[in-house]
Amino acid sequence: MGPTRRMLLVGLPRFLTDAWSWLNYKPVMATYDGRPHRALAPEIQATWLPEEAVRRLAAYKLLAAYDSNQAGELAALAGNTEAAERREFGDPSSFVDTTLAHVIGKTQQIVVPGAEHAKDPEATPEAVAAAAAQERLREWAEAELLPLRMQACERKTVLLGDGVYLLAWDPEKGRARLQTYDPGFYFPVIEDDADPGDYPSRVHLAWEIPEDPKRGIKARVRRITYELGPIEPPARPDAADGAGQQGLDTPADTEAAMAGPGDVFDPATGRIVRTYPWAPDKASTVTCYLTDADWFLEDLRHGQSLDDFPLDKARFRERADGTTLNRLDLRIDFLPVVHISNTIADGEHFGQSSLAKVFQALDELAETDTDSARASATTGAPIIALAGSHAEVDRITGRPKPLDIAPGTVFQLADGGRMDVLDTSGQLAELRARVEELRERAAVNARLPAVSLGTVDPSDVPSGYALQLSLGPLDSLVDAMRLARAHKYSLLLKMVVRLHQAGQAEGWPAGPPLPARLVFGPHTPTDRAAILDEVIKGVGAGVLSLETGIRMLQDAGYPIEDAREEVERIDARRAPSPEPQESATVAEEKQQEGKEDSPDDRPGGQQRDRAEAA
Repeated sequence: MGPTRRMLLVGLPRFLTDAWSWLNYKPVMATYDGRPHRALAPEIQATWLPEEAVRRLAAYKLLAAYDSNQAGELAALAGNTEAAERREFGDPSSFVDTTLAHVIGKTQQIVVPGAEHAKDPEATPEAVAAAAAQERLREWAEAELLPLRMQACERKTVLLGDGVYLLAWDPEKGRARLQTYDPGFYFPVIEDDADPGDYPSRVHLAWEIPEDPKRGIKARVRRITYELGPIEPPARPDAADGAGQQGLDTPADTEAAMAGPGDVFDPATGRIVRTYPWAPDKASTVTCYLTDADWFLEDLRHGQSLDDFPLDKARFRERADGTTLNRLDLRIDFLPVVHISNTIADGEHFGQSSLAKVFQALDELAETDTDSARASATTGAPIIALAGSHAEVDRITGRPKPLDIAPGTVFQLADGGRMDVLDTSGQLAELRARVEELRERAAVNARLPAVSLGTVDPSDVPSGYALQLSLGPLDSLVDAMRLARAHKYSLLLKMVVRLHQAGQAEGWPAGPPLPARLVFGPHTPTDRAAILDEVIKGVGAGVLSLETGIRMLQDAGYPIEDAREEVERIDARRAPSPEPQESATVAEEKQQEGKEDSPDDRPGGQQRDRAEAA
């Protein structure tokens, strides 16, 4: 009785509430012990994975399956054999792509506040510096293909709930390089009492490399670690070389040995301090260390988590210049890793997928599509029952042969015979109506109105005001998602400036980086003709300034790169052109011509004048 009772207690389902509890209705996500099904992702059973990351990686796998129309295949692997015939027509992917297009807008532009006043007649040095910083960041974004990389990262963020950027300094190219990583490789070390919005001081990027017997490669785990820590003395040669710590008899020699290039040993605190170019007036005792190594799976003990890998079993990688990447001092005081959250953090470090609230509706939509496909098969090739007809018998098996029905087929029926056709067109119409109902409900719950999905005929919209009201939920959705990203992209641009300062790139002056932000373009279609007419009337009546009108045209999508230059070009065309002054010689010639052409001097002029007088 005792063992049986314990098994029953262990087998009781647990009520789990976390960032991915909206997937608990899936049998593959919530088994009796709370761990996902092994068929969902075999790698989640790896012993090196942190316990808190198991459900997150399983959710990523499930979301990726829905995005690639493989949800039925995944369900079949978990034991649902009927799911192999599931029809999936790309509705989740359509929702993700639509949300992505609205969030990032048609354009993305780097803006440094104050740069728009750099071309004023009395521009301040701050405005000139802001314009120079803005130009440098835009040139970097163009060289690094920022819009393209942002498209890749933001799609993962909208689909999975999280995205990851990684920055690294490239001395050969002389600029900061930008990479995007799958959030399934991202493992931050978050303290128990840390605020979810705080930046972690230790981050791992890790993934498992499968075994390849043909190439003689064993299964292993690669881990890239960025961590903040106190500045340590640089690696010194071995004492046996005679250039080590031997002969350091005075405190001055000890301090010189401990401090690296540009560092200073503080005897009061006993720590090494460093001055970074972005904070020249403030000494720091913190730096960022990089470790890049891999471990064979056979060298990892059971229960040994990602943060506790044995360093004596590590195989450290080397940089292009031969430097071993074992706690390499990057000489920066921040982690060059930026985590993008799809939603505003509310007690969670990770975000939530845009499909979270409509996941069950997407399941129901796929099931209805499957039923509709089956009903259309019986409608296009109906089931026919014949009475009073003798089917041909197969001589080998002795069974009636199936009847082939084609256009022009004639059946001879006996007296009282009839043919009945099973009509399923009514059921097919109901299923199609059900599909549209589910799609519309999913769009409403996802805050994607039908006009944004392109399923509304423009002629059905009664007025522009009604259209604006229908876009209200989409506006609030985009505002919230952009708010969750605003600080992260400002942080990314600040890191770009600091990396160029640390790399002593030409044209990047030292000093605190000016605040820069990434501005997304409009997310809804605009009536450009109406806005142009509004600007013309407003500027002409004097209720709008020319600068405000130009900005309105920019927001509407008109190809105006610089508002200030556009205003100057318009003013130059408005100014009246000065009339050319005549020279004294030309004036005298005209005066002389006037005398010659006077009525009294013309031939016969006097006679005509007398005749007219008479």
